[in-house]
Amino acid sequence: MNDVYQNPLCSRYSSDEMKSIFSNDTKFSTWRKLWVALAESEKELGIQITDDQISEMKAHLYDIDYEKAAQYESKMRHDVMAHVHAYGDCCPSAKGIIHLGATSCYVGDNTDIIQMRDGLLVIRKLLVNCIAAASSFAEKHKALPCLAFTHFQAAQPTTMGKRATLWVQDLISDLRQIEFQLSSLKLLGCKGTTGTCASFLELFEGDHEKVKRLEKLIAGKMGFKECYAVSGQTYSRKVDYNVISALSGIAQSAAKFSNDIRLLSHLKEFDEPFESGQIGSSAMAYKRNPMRSERIASLSRYVMVDVLNPAITASAQWFERTLDDSANRRISIPEAFLAVDAILSLYINIISNGTVYPKVIERHLNEELPFMATENILMYCVKNKGKSRQELHESIRRHSVETAKNIKLNGGENDLLDRIAADSSFELTRGEIDAIVDINEFTGRAKEQTEEFLAECVAPVLQKYKDLLGVDISIKV
Repeated sequence: MNDVYQNPLCSRYSSDEMKSIFSNDTKFSTWRKLWVALAESEKELGIQITDDQISEMKAHLYDIDYEKAAQYESKMRHDVMAHVHAYGDCCPSAKGIIHLGATSCYVGDNTDIIQMRDGLLVIRKLLVNCIAAASSFAEKHKALPCLAFTHFQAAQPTTMGKRATLWVQDLISDLRQIEFQLSSLKLLGCKGTTGTCASFLELFEGDHEKVKRLEKLIAGKMGFKECYAVSGQTYSRKVDYNVISALSGIAQSAAKFSNDIRLLSHLKEFDEPFESGQIGSSAMAYKRNPMRSERIASLSRYVMVDVLNPAITASAQWFERTLDDSANRRISIPEAFLAVDAILSLYINIISNGTVYPKVIERHLNEELPFMATENILMYCVKNKGKSRQELHESIRRHSVETAKNIKLNGGENDLLDRIAADSSFELTRGEIDAIVDINEFTGRAKEQTEEFLAECVAPVLQKYKDLLGVDISIKV
């Protein structure tokens, strides 16, 4: 197959589990299961369908003759009818009752809903494990002071663990959205060509209650509580938009995380997992590029753009149905799931196996801390030395300007504290200055906030989903 295009999401990035959910085998065997559910339900409601016919249909759920189906579709230009005939060929006694009363969207749309539900269940499990891995990282580094940034300019210290809580908070928000989508999904049901159930009302000789019962029976057999109350031929394409929007939210969170990791890698404060034989650059052998974080950013960008597909599709549906959604949905929905599957796997791999470098973090803090400490020094001298705030403020300003000039023009060290210690107007010993510039006095409630967040916000989530904890992540490339 190397002479034809292959989707990199399948060949390089996504898990076998997610690929299976959106595979042809799953799709078309689900079509057959829906035809069985329809036949069983119609039989239970009085239609003349035999147990032997249903048994025959069940015996051929998985032996799909793709070559024969392709031949039928080439002739008919209709994929559902092609598979109706291919199924009927291996179920001769049931051939006449397969798809009885239904339209194409009975199998197409209901299968799409089932695949999205199953995909969301996989995403939910990955998301829970991602939250667990990131919260473990936060707990481990909750008291590790690090330089915090605004505008990627040195601001005030925080802790590495506190920074990680920002990542976890986003993921928990995403989990809520995934849960909402799972709780909201319903089957299309069997509403016929324009959503009026006219064909089924004819089948049941005008018995409205049997038509209503038919949908409930089918929903139960396919693992759903109910069907959408109204529809055209298709379920509202807003459903697709809502689901892919939830996936886009995960992509947004993961992209923010990946950007932070890439910046930390530049600062040499964090390294992604790096195998012994891994090559960072084909030209520069010494490099350790943050390629997994870059891949998260790249795939996340794809998902965030992909959410436009169901948005436009939902807006463009004419009356009860048009077919301008079909080709788009075959691509945009599966690929969103495949990409987010890969994104979360990479996230878990990076946060679980990356390396933090405390000594580099400490060096960066020490390079900036003297500037940040000047306000504390000023307050100490006014309070304990009886000094004039205005006079010392001017001295600090002057020393700070000279220090910054020396650093930027000459590549010098930050010797601001030495300058202050040597300035008799402050009357400070170096020991007093070092006590004032204790890094733990500059991280505020970062450690405590981390502990409280993990206990109050994260622990209940992990307890609720404890049965989902534990995944085997394999990164192919």
